[in-house]
This record gives sequence, structure tokens and C-alpha cells, in this order.
Amino acid sequence: QVQLVESGGGLVQAGGSLRLSCAASGRTFSTYAMGWFRQAPGKEREFVGRINWSGVLTYYADSVKGRFTISRDNTQNTVYLQMNSLKPEDTAVYYCAAALLYANPDYRYWGQGTQVTVSS
Repeated sequence: QVQLVESGGGLVQAGGSLRLSCAASGRTFSTYAMGWFRQAPGKEREFVGRINWSGVLTYYADSVKGRFTISRDNTQNTVYLQMNSLKPEDTAVYYCAAALLYANPDYRYWGQGTQVTVSS
């Protein structure tokens, strides 16, 4: 069982940056691949990116590639989403999720989400 808690959301102007954190409970955090997702009002949940258990492998949606970076610190049981050059269309609730597999992830644990609002 893994419990996930996101933090770091807030209001930022377009072009600004935010770093989200996802803190995990449990001693098995380092065995999980982690993903970030987002959901804007009235829209379906969208994949943002993922990272493998060691942090060596990452994969991003085209919409955020080159602007967002995922990293993790397994000693702190935390995964991060660094968001730069933010756009109003990045406004959403951001969620982290844990999966056993990186290549074909089955996300079985989810956080409660953190709101990111980008003003124009």
C-alpha cells in the first residue's frame, strides 16, 4: 500500500515556474514507477509524464515536453514535477500516481491532487 500526497500548487503568471512534490508513504516507494497527470475543468484526465523506479528513465506528453521535468528522490520518498514556461492551458488539478511497471504502467495508487492555476 502506498499513500501519496501532492503539494506545491498555486497561482502563477504565464511564463512562470512551479515545482510540485508528491510525498509517498511506505518503504516500497523506490520500487514504483511514478506518473503525473492533470485534469482541467470539463476535460478528461491527461497524462503529463512518468519516471521509472530509479529516475533514469522519463517520458513526457508532447504538450509539456521541454518545459516540464520529473525527478525523484527515493531517500525522501518523493517525486517532483518541475514546471517551467507555464501557460494558461496548463491550469488543472495535478495528480501523482504509482505503478509497478514503467513501460506499461497500471497506476494503482493516486494522490488527492493539487491545483495549479496559470494566469495570462
